[in-house]
Amino acid sequence: PTRGPLASHGRAFGISAGRRSTFNVQDGSDFQDRVLNSPKPVVVDFHAQWCGPCKILGPRLEKLVSKLEGKVLMAKVDIDDHTDLAIEYEVSAVPTVLAMKNGDVVDKFVGIKDEDQLEAFLKKLIGA
Repeated sequence: PTRGPLASHGRAFGISAGRRSTFNVQDGSDFQDRVLNSPKPVVVDFHAQWCGPCKILGPRLEKLVSKLEGKVLMAKVDIDDHTDLAIEYEVSAVPTVLAMKNGDVVDKFVGIKDEDQLEAFLKKLIGA
């Protein structure tokens, strides 16, 4: 069995890396602190429990965000819990995904995207 850096390398990448870069927004001040005041670009996923496409898009987006190893963060906003944020950002359908830098919306899309489109969206956000 392989020991050393390669053996532990695989594990470090898994869930812990994804958890650090993805979080659920708790309330307006949490959104202010972790999204608007973030030094890193943030992808904001407006979703709902009852939304089928959200259940497909969310995990896809999370996986790609975690691959970027902290270059971009992902905030998940449940529109039923945070109607005020949904209204403020003019979310009229879910999933709606915003790309934010320095507190400003720099890009957005509505609906489901495949992995290539999501990768391009994220690369554009981080300037890769």
